[in-house]
Amino acid sequence: MRVSVNKRSVTAIVTMAVVLLTTACGSGEQPDSKSSTPTQTFAQAHDGFTTKLVKEEHDDYQIPAPPEGLFDLVSYPSKVGDLAAYVSSDPGDGEKHPMMIWVVGGWGNGIDDFPWCYPQWDNDQTGSAFWQNGILTMYPSFRGGCGNPGYYETLFGEVDDIVSACEYAASLPYVDPDRIYLGGHSTGGTRALLAAEYTDRFRAVFCFGAVDEVKYHNNSQFTFDQKNEEEFRMRSPVHWLDNIKNPVFLIEGSDGNSENLKTMLKASENERIKGYIVDGADHFSVLAPATNLVARKILADTGAEPSITITQEELEEAMAGEPEIPLPAMTSHRMEEMGLTFSCPYIWEVTDESSEEGQAFVAASRYDEDNIWDMAALYITADPVESTDFSLEDFGDYLTELGSQVEETTVSGLPALDAAGVHQSSDGGVFQNRYIVIEKEGTYIGFDFYIHESYGDDAEELFQAIVDSIRFDQ
Repeated sequence: MRVSVNKRSVTAIVTMAVVLLTTACGSGEQPDSKSSTPTQTFAQAHDGFTTKLVKEEHDDYQIPAPPEGLFDLVSYPSKVGDLAAYVSSDPGDGEKHPMMIWVVGGWGNGIDDFPWCYPQWDNDQTGSAFWQNGILTMYPSFRGGCGNPGYYETLFGEVDDIVSACEYAASLPYVDPDRIYLGGHSTGGTRALLAAEYTDRFRAVFCFGAVDEVKYHNNSQFTFDQKNEEEFRMRSPVHWLDNIKNPVFLIEGSDGNSENLKTMLKASENERIKGYIVDGADHFSVLAPATNLVARKILADTGAEPSITITQEELEEAMAGEPEIPLPAMTSHRMEEMGLTFSCPYIWEVTDESSEEGQAFVAASRYDEDNIWDMAALYITADPVESTDFSLEDFGDYLTELGSQVEETTVSGLPALDAAGVHQSSDGGVFQNRYIVIEKEGTYIGFDFYIHESYGDDAEELFQAIVDSIRFDQ
């Protein structure tokens, strides 16, 4: 999906790539795989071919630590050496679970905090629908990315890395080796499709926006010798579709790379391949509804043999559904001075703004996208009771006078107030406000939440999750 780990560059890079893909699709001669039917299987041809790289590109971008207890940062062995990956943590229940290996789009080979950023309903490239629905998930990086050994091979060696990722996943004691699935979007979808042509190791493969013949696409990213036609054939799924032995689902929006999908369906009569063009969707908007649908299908696919079916009607119904706002991946924070532990979204940073007047912290997202995760904010304060001349009851009366709805409650076994109201800033902005005041050993500890009124009550579930996580030392 990226050539750097900067989130804001990702959308621009992928959007540019789609423009190049779309224009190129309509202008070049499309391949006729039936006229060049290979005499070898893809696995034989791939393993017998040595790619020639004319550019030795790699990066050393730092991989951020994942949300603790949700994902682990691991190394998996490959032909070029150990490669980094995010892998769902062991649920600890002694059971074996299905796993989705998700390959993000774009030409970069690294991983970053992208899986835990807000999954925009009309452009969700995170693959987070799988772990949000309780499916173990693996995000592999590939050769040349994030300090990994090797170089970018643009759709060649990365196929070997995907197979290695599957072997690693199958070795994990909490993963069901017979229920490992593969999915990807855009370039990631093409990589996934090539992997499905190479091996039958995956129970089912889901390719969003895969391309047919790579020579018609974003060749500015290619690192291989473009004078050699065989280099292109080794990277072009349309030539190897008959090699697919397990269920493969090709999904794209009508306003995306749908001509590529049509070409591939025309090129092969392999009954294991199912293709779906979703009317009115594009290369990105099809992702959130469809990955949530696929996640539910995987959870129901529990038999000895794969039994997933998807209908055009199911995809269209998913597209017509209401956008879902999931809870974010959370991470725990410890405040020793207050004897306090709480959790907030992984992408939030907690800043100490304490002064002589008292302890104060701000928790807010390191990004500023237009969504509740990035636009909400939390202020945490600690004030001695004696400095306020207010009892907890007085606080309640005061907040009621300001127009808040106040309830007495307990938080972590301590007496507290829960006040909900609105707040107008000095520049006229109006914010939904929720204020939790907790009395602990002569100190009032406040959790003050804000979100702009334009988001309505959408952030309430997020705020409640933070409140429910608050714990004090006994």
